[in-house]
Amino acid sequence: MLKAAFPGSFDPPTFGHLDIIERAAALFDELTVVFTENRQKKSLFPLEERLSMVSELVKPWKNITVESSGALTVDFMKARGIKVLIRGIRGPVDFPYEFDLSLWNKTLYPNMETLFMTSAPRYAQVSSSAIKELASFHKDLSGYVPSLVEAALKKVF
Repeated sequence: MLKAAFPGSFDPPTFGHLDIIERAAALFDELTVVFTENRQKKSLFPLEERLSMVSELVKPWKNITVESSGALTVDFMKARGIKVLIRGIRGPVDFPYEFDLSLWNKTLYPNMETLFMTSAPRYAQVSSSAIKELASFHKDLSGYVPSLVEAALKKVF
């Protein structure tokens, strides 16, 4: 059984995230969307709310589970026997960071492979940071996030 993990903070989850999730789920028997802690970022939404949103959004796919982890992603993956790490790449600016991270991960978990999935062109400019900025100015987000995420953003801003 081929298993993969797609880690991220998903703060908030976007159509770009869902695009990668849907495409990865089609390639693997099991896909775990794993919420990881980025100690350099302050989250807009509490972990429980982000978990709830993503769990609701991935219900159509039966081979997707949603979990959170306070451990390094590679340690989470080792513990579950997951050997493929999915990383979304929106464009050339993302690649150097993601490539360096993949080298660190390979050092820490030699049996793991990183699969870089490019964003669908229509989501190449979509980032959680940009979504939060637009939401703070009460802009229409319907082309960038699902309606339940847009409603949550409206409550915050």
